[in-house]
Amino acid sequence: MSNLRSNFTQIIGANPSINILWMLLACCLLVSACGFHIRGPIPLSFNTVSFQGSSLSTARELKQNLEMNGVKYVNNTEEADLTVEILSESNDKHISAIGSDGKVSEYSLSYQVMFRTRLAGDTDWSEPMTVQAIQSLSFSDAAILSKADEEVMLINEMHKDALRELIRRLSAIKAIPH
Repeated sequence: MSNLRSNFTQIIGANPSINILWMLLACCLLVSACGFHIRGPIPLSFNTVSFQGSSLSTARELKQNLEMNGVKYVNNTEEADLTVEILSESNDKHISAIGSDGKVSEYSLSYQVMFRTRLAGDTDWSEPMTVQAIQSLSFSDAAILSKADEEVMLINEMHKDALRELIRRLSAIKAIPH
């Protein structure tokens, strides 16, 4: 066993900073081998976008996400390559399970955005599209405060998921080159 250790020390080196470097290299190789990569910008076929209709509660985050993907928000629909009309937005909370004691044990939370789009130069709107996110929230009377915090966290995550899905749907739209 000591012979194996000495051979390993000769190969790797007795210097601890070299060992850390080898471990870092091994970790990098493992991460790259699994196919992991940081999510990059989503390719969108339009450069400017305008919004109409209902105001989204997450409009600021949507505009930021679009800007990160190289799309500029404009107020005037005449200047936009794509106009998105928000038809409706809703947050719902429904009882999904009741325990044997007759008390609520689980809620179903949902967030839904319905929208339609129109390309510059078109007179017709697309068919309405819907993005939706659903989460389950277990419930306990003994932990009301922590469950309220968890509900807020889940709602925020559902909004983020729905925004990512909305942008993916917009990425499927092919703008007509000017």
